[in-house]
Amino acid sequence: MDKDLERVMSGMRECYRASLLVFHIFCDIRIVPEEQHCPADTLTVLAFITSSNYVYAICAWHILHGQTWGVDQDQLKAALDGAITLASRSSKQAKCAPFTAKHILDIQSHLDSSLPLDVAVLTCMTSTFYSLSHLREFTVRTITGFDGSQHVKRSDMTMDTEDCNDHTNPKMALINHFAVNDPAPNEHLFAWHHPNGMRPLTCTTFLKRMGEIIRQNNMPNLKGHGLRIGGTLEYLLRGIPFDVIKSMGRWSSDAFTGYLHQHAMIMAPYLQESPALESFTCYTMPPIH
Repeated sequence: MDKDLERVMSGMRECYRASLLVFHIFCDIRIVPEEQHCPADTLTVLAFITSSNYVYAICAWHILHGQTWGVDQDQLKAALDGAITLASRSSKQAKCAPFTAKHILDIQSHLDSSLPLDVAVLTCMTSTFYSLSHLREFTVRTITGFDGSQHVKRSDMTMDTEDCNDHTNPKMALINHFAVNDPAPNEHLFAWHHPNGMRPLTCTTFLKRMGEIIRQNNMPNLKGHGLRIGGTLEYLLRGIPFDVIKSMGRWSSDAFTGYLHQHAMIMAPYLQESPALESFTCYTMPPIH
Protein backbone atom coordinates (compact mmCIF):
# COMPACT_ATOMS: atom_id res chain seq x y z
CA MET A 1 0.00 0.00 0.00
CA ASP A 2 2.86 2.39 0.84
CA LYS A 3 4.42 1.75 -2.56
CA ASP A 4 1.09 2.35 -4.29
CA LEU A 5 0.65 5.61 -2.39
CA GLU A 6 4.18 6.68 -3.24
CA ARG A 7 3.55 5.95 -6.92
CA VAL A 8 0.34 7.99 -6.88
CA MET A 9 2.02 10.89 -5.08
CA SER A 10 4.92 10.81 -7.53
CA GLY A 11 2.48 10.98 -10.44
CA MET A 12 0.68 13.90 -8.82
CA ARG A 13 3.95 15.79 -8.34
CA GLU A 14 4.89 15.33 -12.00
CA CYS A 15 1.43 16.39 -13.16
CA TYR A 16 1.76 19.47 -10.93
CA ARG A 17 5.12 20.40 -12.48
CA ALA A 18 3.82 19.89 -16.02
CA SER A 19 0.77 21.99 -15.23
CA LEU A 20 2.87 24.94 -14.08
CA LEU A 21 4.93 24.77 -17.24
CA VAL A 22 1.83 24.72 -19.45
CA PHE A 23 0.24 27.58 -17.49
CA HIS A 24 3.31 29.81 -17.80
CA ILE A 25 3.63 29.01 -21.51
CA PHE A 26 -0.07 29.82 -21.91
CA CYS A 27 0.35 33.18 -20.14
CA ASP A 28 3.51 34.01 -22.08
CA ILE A 29 1.92 33.28 -25.46
CA ARG A 30 -1.03 35.53 -24.59
CA ILE A 31 1.21 38.22 -23.08
CA VAL A 32 -0.51 38.00 -19.70
CA PRO A 33 1.25 40.43 -17.33
CA GLU A 34 3.50 38.74 -14.75
CA GLU A 35 1.44 40.07 -11.83
CA GLN A 36 -1.61 38.23 -13.20
CA HIS A 37 0.12 34.84 -13.11
CA CYS A 38 -0.09 34.59 -9.33
CA PRO A 39 -2.51 35.40 -7.98
CA ALA A 40 -4.25 34.64 -11.25
CA ASP A 41 -7.37 36.59 -12.04
CA THR A 42 -10.61 34.88 -12.95
CA LEU A 43 -10.48 35.72 -16.66
CA THR A 44 -6.98 34.27 -17.01
CA VAL A 45 -7.95 31.03 -15.26
CA LEU A 46 -11.17 30.60 -17.21
CA ALA A 47 -9.30 31.19 -20.47
CA PHE A 48 -6.74 28.57 -19.42
CA ILE A 49 -9.30 25.80 -19.05
CA THR A 50 -7.67 23.07 -21.11
CA SER A 51 -8.18 20.29 -18.55
CA SER A 52 -9.48 20.16 -14.99
CA ASN A 53 -6.26 18.54 -13.79
CA TYR A 54 -4.24 21.52 -14.98
CA VAL A 55 -6.63 24.06 -13.51
CA TYR A 56 -6.63 22.44 -10.07
CA ALA A 57 -2.86 22.14 -10.11
CA ILE A 58 -2.70 25.92 -10.55
CA CYS A 59 -5.12 26.23 -7.62
CA ALA A 60 -2.78 24.06 -5.51
CA TRP A 61 0.17 26.21 -6.58
CA HIS A 62 -1.61 29.30 -5.21
CA ILE A 63 -2.45 27.62 -1.91
CA LEU A 64 1.08 26.28 -1.41
CA HIS A 65 2.51 29.77 -1.84
CA GLY A 66 -0.07 31.46 0.37
CA GLN A 67 -1.70 33.29 -2.51
CA THR A 68 -5.41 33.98 -2.80
CA TRP A 69 -7.32 31.68 -5.16
CA GLY A 70 -10.01 34.12 -6.13
CA VAL A 71 -11.84 32.04 -8.72
CA ASP A 72 -15.43 31.25 -7.80
CA GLN A 73 -15.84 27.45 -7.71
CA ASP A 74 -19.33 27.48 -9.18
CA GLN A 75 -18.14 29.68 -12.01
CA LEU A 76 -15.12 27.41 -12.55
CA LYS A 77 -17.25 24.25 -12.59
CA ALA A 78 -19.69 25.83 -15.03
CA ALA A 79 -16.82 26.82 -17.32
CA LEU A 80 -15.28 23.32 -17.20
CA ASP A 81 -18.64 21.65 -17.89
CA GLY A 82 -19.35 24.11 -20.67
CA ALA A 83 -15.97 23.54 -22.30
CA ILE A 84 -16.59 19.79 -22.39
CA THR A 85 -20.16 20.13 -23.64
CA LEU A 86 -19.57 22.75 -26.30
CA ALA A 87 -16.24 21.57 -27.66
CA SER A 88 -16.71 20.32 -31.20
CA ARG A 89 -14.97 17.23 -32.48
CA SER A 90 -12.68 19.35 -34.60
CA SER A 91 -11.65 21.59 -31.69
CA LYS A 92 -10.91 18.57 -29.53
CA GLN A 93 -8.53 17.32 -32.22
CA ALA A 94 -7.08 20.68 -33.20
CA LYS A 95 -3.65 20.07 -31.71
CA CYS A 96 -1.24 17.95 -33.68
CA ALA A 97 -0.46 14.92 -31.53
CA PRO A 98 3.20 13.91 -31.48
CA PHE A 99 4.08 10.56 -32.99
CA THR A 100 5.50 7.96 -30.62
CA ALA A 101 7.36 4.74 -31.35
CA LYS A 102 4.16 2.91 -30.40
CA HIS A 103 2.17 4.88 -32.97
CA ILE A 104 4.69 3.88 -35.62
CA LEU A 105 4.40 0.22 -34.58
CA ASP A 106 0.61 0.48 -34.69
CA ILE A 107 0.67 1.96 -38.19
CA GLN A 108 3.29 -0.56 -39.28
CA SER A 109 1.01 -3.41 -38.22
CA HIS A 110 -1.50 -2.23 -40.85
CA LEU A 111 1.07 -1.84 -43.63
CA ASP A 112 1.97 -4.71 -45.95
CA SER A 113 5.74 -5.24 -46.02
CA SER A 114 5.48 -6.63 -49.57
CA LEU A 115 3.50 -3.77 -51.14
CA PRO A 116 5.75 -1.08 -52.71
CA LEU A 117 3.75 1.95 -51.50
CA ASP A 118 3.35 0.64 -47.94
CA VAL A 119 7.06 -0.11 -47.78
CA ALA A 120 7.98 3.39 -49.00
CA VAL A 121 5.57 5.03 -46.53
CA LEU A 122 6.98 3.12 -43.54
CA THR A 123 10.57 3.86 -44.58
CA CYS A 124 9.86 7.58 -45.00
CA MET A 125 7.95 7.67 -41.71
CA THR A 126 10.70 6.10 -39.60
CA SER A 127 13.46 8.07 -41.34
CA THR A 128 11.64 11.37 -40.77
CA PHE A 129 10.88 10.51 -37.14
CA TYR A 130 14.38 9.53 -36.06
CA SER A 131 16.25 12.14 -38.10
CA LEU A 132 14.07 14.96 -36.68
CA SER A 133 13.31 16.10 -40.20
CA HIS A 134 10.40 17.91 -41.75
CA LEU A 135 8.26 15.61 -43.87
CA ARG A 136 8.71 17.95 -46.82
CA GLU A 137 12.47 17.28 -46.70
CA PHE A 138 11.89 13.61 -47.51
CA THR A 139 8.93 13.84 -49.91
CA VAL A 140 8.23 15.70 -53.15
CA ARG A 141 5.25 17.91 -54.01
CA THR A 142 4.24 16.21 -57.27
CA ILE A 143 5.14 13.00 -59.09
CA THR A 144 6.91 15.07 -61.74
CA GLY A 145 8.53 17.43 -59.25
CA PHE A 146 11.57 15.36 -58.26
CA ASP A 147 14.82 17.30 -58.59
CA GLY A 148 17.99 15.41 -57.78
CA SER A 149 19.73 18.65 -56.76
CA GLN A 150 17.06 19.45 -54.17
CA HIS A 151 15.53 16.15 -53.06
CA VAL A 152 17.18 13.25 -51.29
CA LYS A 153 18.42 10.48 -53.60
CA ARG A 154 19.47 6.94 -52.83
CA SER A 155 23.07 7.87 -53.63
CA ASP A 156 22.95 10.57 -50.93
CA MET A 157 22.97 8.06 -48.11
CA THR A 158 25.12 5.34 -46.66
CA MET A 159 23.99 2.77 -44.15
CA ASP A 160 25.46 0.12 -41.90
CA THR A 161 23.35 -2.83 -40.80
CA GLU A 162 24.27 -2.89 -37.12
CA ASP A 163 21.70 -2.41 -34.35
CA CYS A 164 18.69 -3.31 -36.48
CA ASN A 165 16.72 -5.15 -33.80
CA ASP A 166 14.29 -2.31 -33.05
CA HIS A 167 11.24 -2.71 -35.30
CA THR A 168 10.85 1.06 -35.62
CA ASN A 169 14.51 1.45 -36.62
CA PRO A 170 14.65 3.07 -40.08
CA LYS A 171 17.52 0.76 -41.03
CA MET A 172 15.20 -2.25 -41.04
CA ALA A 173 12.67 -0.35 -43.13
CA LEU A 174 15.36 0.82 -45.56
CA ILE A 175 16.71 -2.70 -46.04
CA ASN A 176 13.23 -3.93 -46.94
CA HIS A 177 12.59 -0.85 -49.09
CA PHE A 178 15.72 -1.51 -51.12
CA ALA A 179 14.66 -5.14 -51.55
CA VAL A 180 11.09 -4.33 -52.63
CA ASN A 181 11.46 -1.02 -54.50
CA ASP A 182 15.21 -0.81 -55.15
CA PRO A 183 15.36 2.81 -56.40
CA ALA A 184 18.28 3.63 -58.67
CA PRO A 185 21.12 5.76 -57.26
CA ASN A 186 19.84 8.90 -59.00
CA GLU A 187 16.17 8.33 -58.06
CA HIS A 188 14.25 9.62 -55.07
CA LEU A 189 15.32 7.72 -51.95
CA PHE A 190 11.71 6.75 -51.20
CA ALA A 191 10.65 6.06 -54.80
CA TRP A 192 8.26 3.14 -55.14
CA HIS A 193 6.99 0.78 -57.83
CA HIS A 194 3.69 2.14 -59.16
CA PRO A 195 1.85 0.05 -61.82
CA ASN A 196 2.89 2.74 -64.32
CA GLY A 197 6.55 2.72 -63.26
CA MET A 198 8.77 4.10 -60.51
CA ARG A 199 7.40 7.17 -58.75
CA PRO A 200 8.89 9.51 -56.16
CA LEU A 201 6.95 9.51 -52.90
CA THR A 202 4.82 12.66 -52.77
CA CYS A 203 3.72 14.27 -49.52
CA THR A 204 0.09 13.91 -50.61
CA THR A 205 0.46 10.16 -51.23
CA PHE A 206 2.24 9.67 -47.93
CA LEU A 207 -0.38 11.56 -45.91
CA LYS A 208 -3.26 9.86 -47.74
CA ARG A 209 -1.99 6.35 -46.96
CA MET A 210 -1.15 7.23 -43.38
CA GLY A 211 -4.49 8.98 -42.93
CA GLU A 212 -6.40 5.93 -44.14
CA ILE A 213 -4.85 3.79 -41.43
CA ILE A 214 -5.34 6.43 -38.72
CA ARG A 215 -9.02 6.91 -39.54
CA GLN A 216 -9.80 3.21 -39.91
CA ASN A 217 -8.26 2.41 -36.54
CA ASN A 218 -9.43 5.45 -34.51
CA MET A 219 -5.88 6.57 -33.81
CA PRO A 220 -4.97 10.03 -32.41
CA ASN A 221 -4.86 13.15 -34.55
CA LEU A 222 -1.50 12.37 -36.15
CA LYS A 223 -0.26 14.70 -38.87
CA GLY A 224 2.96 14.98 -40.82
CA HIS A 225 4.54 17.57 -38.53
CA GLY A 226 3.85 15.29 -35.57
CA LEU A 227 6.79 13.19 -36.76
CA ARG A 228 9.34 15.89 -35.95
CA ILE A 229 7.64 16.77 -32.66
CA GLY A 230 7.46 13.09 -31.77
CA GLY A 231 11.06 12.39 -32.69
CA THR A 232 12.19 15.26 -30.46
CA LEU A 233 10.00 13.93 -27.64
CA GLU A 234 11.39 10.41 -28.10
CA TYR A 235 14.97 11.61 -27.65
CA LEU A 236 14.02 13.74 -24.64
CA LEU A 237 12.43 10.69 -23.00
CA ARG A 238 15.60 8.72 -23.70
CA GLY A 239 17.59 11.31 -21.81
CA ILE A 240 19.55 12.55 -24.82
CA PRO A 241 21.20 15.91 -24.00
CA PHE A 242 19.54 19.02 -25.40
CA ASP A 243 22.66 20.03 -27.32
CA VAL A 244 22.76 16.66 -29.07
CA ILE A 245 19.06 16.87 -30.03
CA LYS A 246 19.59 20.44 -31.24
CA SER A 247 22.43 19.25 -33.48
CA MET A 248 20.44 16.27 -34.78
CA GLY A 249 17.54 18.54 -35.71
CA ARG A 250 19.88 21.10 -37.27
CA TRP A 251 18.54 23.93 -35.09
CA SER A 252 20.41 27.02 -33.99
CA SER A 253 20.31 27.64 -30.23
CA ASP A 254 17.57 30.26 -30.45
CA ALA A 255 15.56 28.24 -32.96
CA PHE A 256 15.67 25.10 -30.79
CA THR A 257 14.56 26.97 -27.68
CA GLY A 258 11.77 28.55 -29.69
CA TYR A 259 10.73 25.17 -31.09
CA LEU A 260 10.48 23.60 -27.63
CA HIS A 261 8.67 26.67 -26.32
CA GLN A 262 6.20 26.53 -29.22
CA HIS A 263 5.37 22.86 -28.64
CA ALA A 264 5.69 22.73 -24.84
CA MET A 265 1.94 22.52 -24.30
CA ILE A 266 1.84 19.41 -26.52
CA MET A 267 4.94 17.74 -25.09
CA ALA A 268 4.49 18.43 -21.37
CA PRO A 269 1.82 15.75 -20.68
CA TYR A 270 4.06 13.07 -22.21
CA LEU A 271 7.02 14.19 -20.10
CA GLN A 272 5.26 14.57 -16.77
CA GLU A 273 6.36 11.13 -15.50
CA SER A 274 9.86 11.39 -16.96
CA PRO A 275 13.04 12.68 -15.28
CA ALA A 276 13.43 14.81 -18.42
CA LEU A 277 10.59 17.12 -17.30
CA GLU A 278 12.77 19.16 -14.92
CA SER A 279 15.41 20.01 -17.53
CA PHE A 280 12.70 20.53 -20.15
CA THR A 281 10.94 23.00 -17.84
CA CYS A 282 14.16 24.91 -17.21
CA TYR A 283 14.88 25.00 -20.93
CA THR A 284 11.45 26.17 -22.03
CA MET A 285 10.07 28.21 -19.10
CA PRO A 286 9.42 31.75 -20.35
CA PRO A 287 11.88 34.34 -19.05
CA ILE A 288 10.85 36.45 -16.07
CA HIS A 289 9.66 39.82 -17.31
